[in-house]
Amino acid sequence: MRYFSDMHQVVALVRPPQSTFELACAAQVFGVERSGLHTRYGFSVCSERPGVVGTLAGYDMLVADGLDALDRADTVVIPGWLPTGDPPSDAVVQGLREAHSRGARVVSICSGAFALAHAGLLDGRRATTHWAQVDDFAARFPNIQVEPDVLYVDHGDVATSAGAGAGFDLCMHLVRADQGARYAAHIARTMVMPPHREGGQAQYFASPGPAQIDGTLAPLLEWIIKRLGDPVTIDDIAAHVGVSGRTLARRFAEQLGTSPGQWLLAQRITAARDVLESSDLPLDAVARRVGLSSATNLRRRFLDALGTTPGAYRRTFRAEPSEPPTVPTRARP
Repeated sequence: MRYFSDMHQVVALVRPPQSTFELACAAQVFGVERSGLHTRYGFSVCSERPGVVGTLAGYDMLVADGLDALDRADTVVIPGWLPTGDPPSDAVVQGLREAHSRGARVVSICSGAFALAHAGLLDGRRATTHWAQVDDFAARFPNIQVEPDVLYVDHGDVATSAGAGAGFDLCMHLVRADQGARYAAHIARTMVMPPHREGGQAQYFASPGPAQIDGTLAPLLEWIIKRLGDPVTIDDIAAHVGVSGRTLARRFAEQLGTSPGQWLLAQRITAARDVLESSDLPLDAVARRVGLSSATNLRRRFLDALGTTPGAYRRTFRAEPSEPPTVPTRARP
């Protein structure tokens, strides 16, 4: 395994029986070198007991690194924690706490939230885990505010995802935060997946009756995205498909887990991020191009959604044509 001091180091902590899919969420996003994309992450795997680690997929992994690998991590990922009733050892708890205290970002995928909770890293915070485990999680850890209907929760230094598939959503979100929307979109294209999935895990719950879905929204979503620069309203969208506003809202809630207005705003913010990264257009022009009408509205929406201004975002992620952007890394003491 090669390690690069100038890269953001992501270390996954695994344990038997390890879910290979949850580990793959992190490995595929952070651990693959992609043609035409400057590599900004180093990825490695460690275990409390180096050696053979059993998996849920019927084969074993050979893991060479122990917990001392956490010392070099900028991001620590816990890709599941099974059985959830088994608390981590004192050594694992100490390793996670020490990594967090020196500035590493600590991330869980699916049941990995149980390990972070046992380590005390989620006390007094919001968190999520797989929808089938949220009741048990809430009962075990009453000091944690459980969010059962979201795909992930990110506090900056600590983040949790819902079910295993939501691990991809969280990892892509972290890449966008680190490297910008365009870099994340490139990764998403190579995996043939959307760079940002709207909605929450409530849409995956077992329904007590047949779902009332009147056909896929995909053609409508494509129609909207092609018109982001136009003053398209929710009434316009409903009229285009010949339904009432209430029916449109129901379809969005059922299929995307969000409202038409929230989805439309998210698409405009995403488009604005791409324009800011790839052009020197004035903010008024950026706002008009993505349907946010004015620089003032763009600034307000950007601040609400991302906690920063368009100008600050552009300074962070606008790449000079001749060289790649500087790689953000977590501060070390």
